Amino acid sequence: MTDTLVKLALEPLGPHFGAEVRNLDLHGATDAELAAIRATLVQRKVLFFADQRLDDDGQVRLGRRLGELTASHPVVGGVDEKHPEVYALDSADNGFADVWHTDVTFVARPPLGSILRAVTLPPTGGDTTWADSQLAYDSLAEPVRRLVDQLVAVHDGNREFGYYLAQRRGGRGNVWEGEVVTRLDPVEHPVVRVHPETGRKGIFVNPGFTSHIVGVSEAESRAILDLLYAHLTKPEHLVRHRWRPGDVVMWDNRSTAHYANRDYGGARRVVHRITLRGDRPQGPVDPWRGAVA
Repeated sequence: MTDTLVKLALEPLGPHFGAEVRNLDLHGATDAELAAIRATLVQRKVLFFADQRLDDDGQVRLGRRLGELTASHPVVGGVDEKHPEVYALDSADNGFADVWHTDVTFVARPPLGSILRAVTLPPTGGDTTWADSQLAYDSLAEPVRRLVDQLVAVHDGNREFGYYLAQRRGGRGNVWEGEVVTRLDPVEHPVVRVHPETGRKGIFVNPGFTSHIVGVSEAESRAILDLLYAHLTKPEHLVRHRWRPGDVVMWDNRSTAHYANRDYGGARRVVHRITLRGDRPQGPVDPWRGAVA
């Protein structure tokens, strides 16, 4: 796909997953360069850009050139009134992400992707690790793939954000999909997601927001999810990034999960995130028509 676009200077971080994009200034990127980034993101799933000079304004402009931006988060307000799209993860305000998750899967249309920018970094620690959900699916045994292809799971944001919505936002969150978020109703997504651009299958459950699998017992649900989580996060499915000032990272939310280390003690860690509007996840099995992918 990228053969017909601008050729990016890539430093692959694994055979199929993750790459550092060298010698590219996101602030002044051309339309052709951004088209190449967008195509490469689908293939490599997470891209790293060093020595960038973006602020909140520049991050928002970049996001708008790559897709349609969402609000900062369904529940958490933007970093300030001028930047409602920017979600600040600030360790001084409990802004931690030390649980494996895929961003905002507790809504009907989770974000397509995320763009994260380093703002304040601790002297050591605070690395972020990403998991390749498609590689993880491919390396499951065939009988397990056949099983999980048929399953649907519930995603629920109340555990992480229900209290925040009720107590800190007074029951009134942000506008998401055209409506003000006043409650976090659980949603159902396929356990295996078919990527809308490549057709590849990937594991689409995560410990942060997936509560259970539909139609099986609690014990069966727990066992299946534990198996998938352990498999998803095997070292051969991961890339880990040590943050430096000026770093920007983009990832495809449809084919990854991630985890931010909370190993920097009382030091402060601040990163700013924006998200691109996504679509409704589709699985390999349509409950009305059988297998479709």
